[in-house]
Amino acid sequence: MTALTDKQFKEVTTFARQMRRDILKMVTDAKSGHPGGSLSITDLLALLYNVEMNIDPMDSHRPNRDRLVLSKGHAAPGLYAALAGRGFFAKEELWHLRKIDAMLQGHPDMKHTPGVEMTTGSLGQGFSAACGMALNAKLENDLYHTFVIVGDGESQEGQVWEAAMFAGHYKLDTLTAFIDFNGLQIDGKITDVMSPLPLPDKFRAFNWHTIEVDGHDINALHEAITEARETKTMPTAIIMKTVKGKGICEMENQAGWHGKAPSLEEYNLYIKELEDE
Repeated sequence: MTALTDKQFKEVTTFARQMRRDILKMVTDAKSGHPGGSLSITDLLALLYNVEMNIDPMDSHRPNRDRLVLSKGHAAPGLYAALAGRGFFAKEELWHLRKIDAMLQGHPDMKHTPGVEMTTGSLGQGFSAACGMALNAKLENDLYHTFVIVGDGESQEGQVWEAAMFAGHYKLDTLTAFIDFNGLQIDGKITDVMSPLPLPDKFRAFNWHTIEVDGHDINALHEAITEARETKTMPTAIIMKTVKGKGICEMENQAGWHGKAPSLEEYNLYIKELEDE
């Protein structure tokens, strides 16, 4: 298994730090959005878009590109920060998040945003769409890999498990699902609202290869993705233990930051914390 080089690790961590600043600014400017779940997947997105995925920002529709579907579509600020950082569109677009007549909507829109593979927002549907992409790769003998990010609260949706059953049945081994297991959703702890646990056992029951990993450990994530790519005859679920609001102390592990924008005073405090890292 090839480890990340020191240069790759530095590039990913630097990119992730900038993403966190961009997420904070765009949500504050918009006065709405979902910072908590965007920050919990920032490290993963930084790794995927800088190292793991076969993509070309200058040709976002290249047939053999790898696909990423953000099934937990409310975390769009995280995806937008990654796409802008890689040059899929001008970074200035970030500061018009959720504005009328601007490109970046509150949830991803594949028709108007370069690099967005699937319009998502209704929880569970993005996972099903990713399964369809992976099935297409299998039927057409295409070499691309499909990645999908699913929330742990989203995993309360029945459609998630229908999709998991489908992917396991058809042995979609070019499909990797990341479960953002931060333990919180808009109404509080997932175990209080409607527990979907134990997630690893459930995916194994549907014939998935399952890996559990620290979702903020870049090297561990890289090893898990490499293992997923090498796994044959079954899809892979990477259960990532993450921290909602990761990187901003007052946001970390707080369900209240699921869908709330910081005030200007809070922004100034939090951006200083990020810049002092």
